Order: sequence, then structure tokens, then C-alpha cells
Amino acid sequence: MATGFFWDEKCFWHSGGNFAFTLPVGGLVQPTAAGGLPEDPETKRRLKNLMDVTGLSRELDMRSAEMASREDLLRVHPADYLDRFKALSDAGGGQLGVPAPFSSGGYEIAALSAGLACAAMDAVWRGELDNAYSLSRPPGHHCLPDAPQGFCLMANIAIGIEAIKARHDVGRIAVIDWDVHHGNGTEAIFYDRDDVLTISLHQDKSFPIDSGAFEDRGRGAGEGYNINLPLPPGTGDAQYRDLMDRIVIPALDRFAPDMIVVACGYDAAAVDPLARLQMSAAGFAGITAQVKAAAERLCDGRLVLVHEGGYSEVYVPFCGHATIATLAGSTIDAPDPLGHLIARRQPDGVFGAFLDGYIADMAEKMTWPPQAT
Repeated sequence: MATGFFWDEKCFWHSGGNFAFTLPVGGLVQPTAAGGLPEDPETKRRLKNLMDVTGLSRELDMRSAEMASREDLLRVHPADYLDRFKALSDAGGGQLGVPAPFSSGGYEIAALSAGLACAAMDAVWRGELDNAYSLSRPPGHHCLPDAPQGFCLMANIAIGIEAIKARHDVGRIAVIDWDVHHGNGTEAIFYDRDDVLTISLHQDKSFPIDSGAFEDRGRGAGEGYNINLPLPPGTGDAQYRDLMDRIVIPALDRFAPDMIVVACGYDAAAVDPLARLQMSAAGFAGITAQVKAAAERLCDGRLVLVHEGGYSEVYVPFCGHATIATLAGSTIDAPDPLGHLIARRQPDGVFGAFLDGYIADMAEKMTWPPQAT
């Protein structure tokens, strides 16, 4: 068996319209040279290109997939939302939410993005693959059942989870979201449930600005099954490793998932334009190794990473390459051209001590998910 890599050229063709950063062009906002939203195809395309150049692609089981079916989509999104989305897509595109614009064909591309995540989870669950990476675009972790948000048009991971639960005897699934923004859509979809553990590591008060509080732990049957870890700007590699060791892995141990899914954003990287954390490519490889080891111990290695954010065209490819090589157990390396600079910017001294204390305080206050039976 092997590591699967699910991608499709059509996902690179998704367009977000005429924006400058996250602002609509017009009035006093003039167009940028690149044009469009920060969520553009180049970070993903350049990641795939880098993998091709180093030879990593040849070590992976490269696949595409069909669009997620309407039946799959309806398990998460109501018919009214899907119908409005499809009608606007057929009419040339527009906005159902801000900032989540799309052009003609946006509905079909979003359904394909979700389909890649569905296929990756299905192949890993059935044992065709050891683990898998889905290069889904547009992303999905902010999308609510009835509203897009933050570049996300369909809830890719939730759609994939519900699809494999409907088709197979899948019990408990854990979602670890290390995108720098709070995974509010995934949280909302599973907030009342105890069969899906959602864990989000994110920059505090970044996006959405009013969600992701440490105290938000789930509701009803889902109480204790949602974990938010809001982080101060400047948090770096060592702090992420510490969070994994002190909170994330113990929560997985207690939950005992049948599969682990990662909402894999690279916008916690030190050079991302939308955030202010200090992760390096080596840092992403490190936390991937930690989660992979947990998956091998807890759920026969069943692990799927689904691409989310990350907006540096130069640096995302190196973060993604390091992550995917680690997932696949490959020795192929793409040397990090910024690693020496990011290493010097890692928090230490007084600020490092503050961050260590901040994480220790969260760990001390943590109440763990109920023990699996």
C-alpha cells in the first residue's frame, strides 16, 4: 500500500473574482498586480509542481475523484443552500457569503473539492491506502451548513466524514484543525455530537474574530468533544509540539478514534500574509509525525489530511512538501529556503517563557473528552 494524493486540475480553476486582498476592488481600493483573493490557485499548484520536480509525486498513489454526489452534500448542507449556490453558479457566479465569491462553475468545482476529500477518506477506510492527502480547493472548514464563509463554499471534511459513516461501519472520527483560523464550520456541524471529536489550534481572534474560545467545549451529547486552543501571535514550532504532547495527543488517546482527519492549513507559517504565527516547514513536518504516530497506535494508521488555507505562494509549497513527505515516510527533501531565518525568529526569552506558561495553563484547565467505552 502507499500514501494517496488526491488532486484535480479543475480545482485550480476556481476563481474568487475581482478583489485586492480581502477587499472588493472599487472606490478607493485599486486592483493589485496579482488580482483576486489571497486564496488563489498558485499556492496549491506550486506545491504540486514542487512535488513533481523533487520526485515525491512518483512515490505517491496519485488519484482524482468524482464530484461529491448530491446525496453526500445533503447530509451536511440543506437543499435550499445547494439550490441557491447552483443557480448563482450557473448564472455566472457571485457571492452567497462574504468573503466567499465564486465564478461560473463554482458549484461543480466546490463539489469536486469535497469529492476529493470523500474519496481520500473512503480509500483509507477500506484499506486501499495507508493514509492520504487531499489537495482540496476551495477549502471547507469555515463553511456552515447554510452559508459559505472565509473562502469556503462546501464543508469538505464534514461531507467526507458523513459519507464514510453512511457507507461503512465507522464509529468515532477525530478532526485536528491546524489551519491558523478557527475551524468554526466543522465545529458547528458536529457541536452536538459525541462521535466526532473536533480540535482546533488557531490564532486567537484572527478569523472568525468572535469564535474559537477555549471555553466552547460542545453542547448536549457533544459536551467535551470540542476543543479550542487559541494561540497568541508569535507562537512557533516548539509551542505547537508542546500542544500536541500536552493536549492534542492525550485527547486522542482518551477518545480512541477509528480515523483521524487533519484540516491541514499552512497559514500558521511565519511568512503568511493573513496571520502572525511562526511555524516553519520543519514544524509542520514535526506535528505531522506526531499525529501519524498517534494514528498508527490508535487506529491502524488511518489518517487523512485535507488541504485548507495557506497564502504564501513562495512558502506553502515547502511546508506542504515537508508535510506530505512525512506522511508518506519519504526521504525526499525540498530544502527550506527560509528555514534559517524562521529558526532565528522562534520565540525565546521572556516571550518564550510567556508562551510556555500560556500553554501550561490551558493544559491545567483542560477537561478531557469522556473516555471511550
